[in-house]
Amino acid sequence: MDVDKLKKQQAILKQTYREEPESALCTMSVTGTLCPEQLRITVPTHAGQIDAGFHVAAGGDGEDACSGDMLLEALVGCAGVTLVAVATAMNISLQNGTVTAEGDLDFRGTLGVDKEAPVGFREIRLRFDLSTPASADEVEKLVSLTERYCVIYQTLHRANRIETQITHSA
Repeated sequence: MDVDKLKKQQAILKQTYREEPESALCTMSVTGTLCPEQLRITVPTHAGQIDAGFHVAAGGDGEDACSGDMLLEALVGCAGVTLVAVATAMNISLQNGTVTAEGDLDFRGTLGVDKEAPVGFREIRLRFDLSTPASADEVEKLVSLTERYCVIYQTLHRANRIETQITHSA
C-alpha cells in the first residue's frame, strides 16, 4: 500500500473520531470454550479455532498452543503491522524484515513451587531486524513510533486494570 492510499483510508476515520470521539471506542471480545477433561480451552481466532493448554514446562504435552506463546504472537503481529503502516506513512522502503518477541517465564511461580517467584513474564524483548535503505535515525524514529502506536506493546508496557466477573450456575 502506498502512503497516499493509507492516508486516504485513515483520513475519514480520523475526522470522524475527532468529531465524534465516542465512535472511536471499540470493545473487542473473545469467548473460549472450556474442555476440562482435556485441560484445555478452545479459543476462536480469525484463522480458526485454537486449543490452548499447558506449556511443556507446566506439564503440557506440547500439542496445544500455550497462552504465553499466543501473547508473544499477538505482540509480534501488532508490532509488525504497526511498523509496516508507520514505514508507509514515513515513506520508508522496507525490503524485508522480521519481528521477534522473546519472554522469560519462571514456571516455579505458576506451579506454586516458590511463592516468591513471579507468575507471568519477568521480561519481554522485542527485536526488529530490518533491511531498508533508510538511515539509522529514520529507523530509530520508525521503531519509536511503532512502539508508541502498537496496541499490544502499549498494553503490556503499562499496567491496566483488569476486572473479573463471575457467573455461576449449578
